[in-house]
Amino acid sequence: METGPFGGTRPDKKYITFNAVNSQERSLWANSWLRLKRNKPAMLGLFLVAIIVLSAVFAPLITTFDPARQLIWTEGRAAQLVPPCARHWFGTDVYGRDIYTRVVYGARVSLQIGMAATLISLIIGITMGVLAGYHGGIVDDVISWLINVIFAFPFLLFVLALVAYLPPSMPLIYAAIGMVNWTSVARVVRGQVLSVREKEYVVSAQALGCGDARIITRHILPNIMAPIIVQATLGMGSIIMLESTLSFLGFGIQPPTPSWGYEIDQGRQYLLNGAWWWSVFPGLSIMSLVLGFNLLGDGLRDALDPRQEESKGW
Repeated sequence: METGPFGGTRPDKKYITFNAVNSQERSLWANSWLRLKRNKPAMLGLFLVAIIVLSAVFAPLITTFDPARQLIWTEGRAAQLVPPCARHWFGTDVYGRDIYTRVVYGARVSLQIGMAATLISLIIGITMGVLAGYHGGIVDDVISWLINVIFAFPFLLFVLALVAYLPPSMPLIYAAIGMVNWTSVARVVRGQVLSVREKEYVVSAQALGCGDARIITRHILPNIMAPIIVQATLGMGSIIMLESTLSFLGFGIQPPTPSWGYEIDQGRQYLLNGAWWWSVFPGLSIMSLVLGFNLLGDGLRDALDPRQEESKGW
C-alpha cells in the first residue's frame, strides 16, 4: 500500500495492473454470459424455456393424472368438458382427460422431437457446410446446388411428402424434419468457414503439414461454434412449430400420445360450444416455447458477437 497525496492510502500499482489484466483476459464465454444477463428479453426467453423444460422433465411430480386416462369411464358425463377449476387447472376434454396433464406431457414430445431434429440437422448441416466452405470448387458448387434445390420446395410440403407414405412415428418425424432443416445450418457454416480458412492460424497449420481433418476439427470448428449455437437455438422454435403443424394436420404424433398440435385440432371443434380451454392452453404453450427460443436465440446472437464488446466497451 502507498500513501496518497492527501495522507490516505491507495492500492499498490501491481495490484491494479493485475486486476486489469485479469479483466481483459476473461474468456469469450464469460463475457458472453455477462452480456446475456444484461439482455432482459433474452433472460425472459431463457426463463420461459427453462420453465417448460423443467415441467416436461418432472411431469409425473407436478400432475397426478394419467394423460391417457379418460375420466368419463369412472365419473360419467360430469367429467366432460369441465372448465378450468381447482381440480383441473386447464379443464378437461370431451373424454374427461385432464388438459393440464396432456399439455405438460405434450411438452416432452415437442422438446424431444425438437432436440432430435436439431441434432440431425446440425450433423448434416455442419458436415455439408464445412466441406463446401473448406474445399470449394466443384464440391462447393454441388453442395450449394443441393441446398438451393431443397430451399426451392416448401418445408412443410417436403416433410408431408416424406411422412405421408409411412406409418407416423416419432423417429420418422424428427428424421424427416432434420433432413430438410439442415440447409440453413449449412449456409451459415459455409459462410463462416470461407472467412475463417484465410486466417493466419489456419494458413500456418497448413504450412506445418497438418491434415485437413485436424485443421477442421482443431482450428476451424472451435472458432465458428458461436453462430452454430445461435442457429440451433433459433431453429428449435421453427422445428417445434413444424411438429405442431404436422400433428394438427394428422401426420404427426398419433393418439393417445399427447401432442400440442393434436390438442388444438381436437379442441377447435368445440370452440363454438364454449370449450375454449381445450385449444387455448396448448396454443399458449406453443407460443411460449417458440417465443422463448426466439428471444434466447436473439440474445445469444448479440452476446456471442465480439463486436458488441468493442462497441459498448465491455
